[in-house]
Amino acid sequence: MEIRKLDHVNVRTTHLEVMIDWYTRVLGMRRGERPNFPFPGAWMYVGDHPAVHLVGIEGAPATGSETALKLEHFAFSATDSAGFEAKLNDMGEAFRISVVADFGITQYNVWDPDGNHIHIDFRDES
Repeated sequence: MEIRKLDHVNVRTTHLEVMIDWYTRVLGMRRGERPNFPFPGAWMYVGDHPAVHLVGIEGAPATGSETALKLEHFAFSATDSAGFEAKLNDMGEAFRISVVADFGITQYNVWDPDGNHIHIDFRDES
């Protein structure tokens, strides 16, 4: 067996519609086809690939990295960092930039409405 790539991330949320809206507006994903599971949710697509699976849950509002979880963040690679930064600024979205000079990557760190940390990686575009 050889692992080739990460297929998707599954995110539980008590704010399903808010999260669908955020992943659509901020990250440019689209809601797409999903199996007929017996629980609420949405698969958020990047191109033809369902990269983020949102699962609607009941109970106390999710806050991101609850103490029982060990996942600190997940990441996507992208192009057009200037366009993404302008979009974030126009939308009033909080972000933090980190430069990983040794690898020629600039990371835009964002947080979804539940507080999940996501970074979008841009290879040096010079």
